[in-house]
Amino acid sequence: MTLEQAVIGNGNMIALIHPDSGVDWLCMPRFDSPSVFGRILDQEKGGTWRFLPSGKVQRGAMRYVRNTNVLLTRFEDESGVWDLFDFMPRIPDGLRHRTPFRFIRLLRPVSGRPKVKMEFEPRPDYGREILKLLQAENGVRFLGCGEPHMLTSNLPTDYILNGNQFALDLPRFFVLDYGLHSEAMHIDEVKRDLDLTIAGWRRWVQDSNLAGFADEQVIRSSLCLKLHAYTGTGAIIAATTTSIPEAVGEPRTWDYRYCWLRDSVFTVEALRRLAHFQEGRNFLRFVMDVAENGPLQPLYGIGGERNLPEFELPHLAGYKNTKPVRVGNAAAEQLQIDLMGEVVLCLRSMMLDPRVDFHDPRVWLPLLKRMVQESIDAFDVPDLGIWEYRGEPLLHTFSRAMCWAAVHHGAEVAEGLKEPEMAAEWRIVAADMLATIMERGYNKELGMFTQTFDGTNADAANLLLPSIGLISPTDQHFVSTLDAYRKLLVREDGVMRYVHDDDFGAPTSTFTICSFWWIEALALAGRLEEAIEMFHRVTSHANPLGLFSEDVDTRSGELLGNFPQAYTHVGLINAAMTIGTLLRAKNGNFHAWA
Repeated sequence: MTLEQAVIGNGNMIALIHPDSGVDWLCMPRFDSPSVFGRILDQEKGGTWRFLPSGKVQRGAMRYVRNTNVLLTRFEDESGVWDLFDFMPRIPDGLRHRTPFRFIRLLRPVSGRPKVKMEFEPRPDYGREILKLLQAENGVRFLGCGEPHMLTSNLPTDYILNGNQFALDLPRFFVLDYGLHSEAMHIDEVKRDLDLTIAGWRRWVQDSNLAGFADEQVIRSSLCLKLHAYTGTGAIIAATTTSIPEAVGEPRTWDYRYCWLRDSVFTVEALRRLAHFQEGRNFLRFVMDVAENGPLQPLYGIGGERNLPEFELPHLAGYKNTKPVRVGNAAAEQLQIDLMGEVVLCLRSMMLDPRVDFHDPRVWLPLLKRMVQESIDAFDVPDLGIWEYRGEPLLHTFSRAMCWAAVHHGAEVAEGLKEPEMAAEWRIVAADMLATIMERGYNKELGMFTQTFDGTNADAANLLLPSIGLISPTDQHFVSTLDAYRKLLVREDGVMRYVHDDDFGAPTSTFTICSFWWIEALALAGRLEEAIEMFHRVTSHANPLGLFSEDVDTRSGELLGNFPQAYTHVGLINAAMTIGTLLRAKNGNFHAWA
């Protein structure tokens, strides 16, 4: 089993679909709810929902309906040809969208008289709940975690319950709803929701600003990011899944179905570069709410939950038999002092963009002042860094750089809010911070920025220093860092986060977001051809649907880590946008028909 699944969703729910039509992952009603279908973590106990041509397991040809998150899979055998549409409705409604807790599967005959059998095997509560399907007036009901679910269809309910094979001589639909629903849909309503969902996604894509390089990949990545933005609160999750290992057979298994402030800020910025702003507005409201409820922490539940206790599910075999399967994430309790800088960067990019209007920009001033002051206070405080080591706190260079970013960019925001004295004071502090970073974060003997102050280890996070404005990408300190990192961190098709031992030994997978950081850093440093070549090598590891996980195994080239990983798609967008912009400048292509 490899990570070849497609992802679908609507901002309320998200699911992974296998080429055999199996639902490998679906949590209801929230991204972080217990799974209803979880075959990706246990082939036997996880549960799935699939359609079998002529009663046999068969792989279909999967593709997305162009510029949408609607999945189309075509099946063909001796009995005929048929299409399967998988989608979660996202219906345009004025300036908003209706996003019900609903998953629709539409089977449409194409030729012949296809024979199909359906396997419907939900396993609620991560496979821990004993399930009984109950025949109802309009379909099948069942309880998952004590909550009601309903499957309705224009196929006879008896066929659903006994698994009879049926002739697909007319379109058949299946609608899985969370909650109590008494009215079954009509086939015309299903087709209407499909058409409107396609139109809604395409309208969203049409509003995108593209740079003219790898545009198709950028569009797919942006659509993937949009699926991870929770409609209810504005929180943005790091990935769809939990416990897909960073290395097979190692306990590097984590639950990523939560909102990391860091990842979310980078997601907001990538979407802003594409001219999508509502996600940033929604996320800032989420940040305001969680900040008012206590000290910032690295991650939250999508409802703003602060307590995310981490525990294991020993009854599940795990992806490729890799344990443990975890729920929750203890990193929520860690001290990571880069957070304030990322919040300020988000405020800066949204508030200083003339296309974004805030009713009262000064309402953000208290949050800004707090983030800047906390960054000043934390500059000399050891932390666990962005890679979330579970050991001893250290003075991580990138964390100090983000403290500087909070103060430096906070001064720009203060200037925009008509607070010149505050801005001037902060600029003095930022200058002192920068001097310290350059003195202690850069190792002159090794010729590179190091992971910690006065340290010797390389850290790919430092590739972001030009992006946050700390240093010019052509400054000799950064150029020499690129040369050093090429020897230490860069592999043929990717880049390591670091190569020294961590809590579990030496890492064995490249971290794909770091690969895109490397590509963007090369481009900014003037090494454009090398950046383009590396971009193509890294993106060759995408799955057949254009999706990425967190890591790539250095030996097999296999995708590993939680999937799809929002952070990775952020990196692809930023690298492609930077390369595209630089190519246009290089070639003088600034006019419409150039």
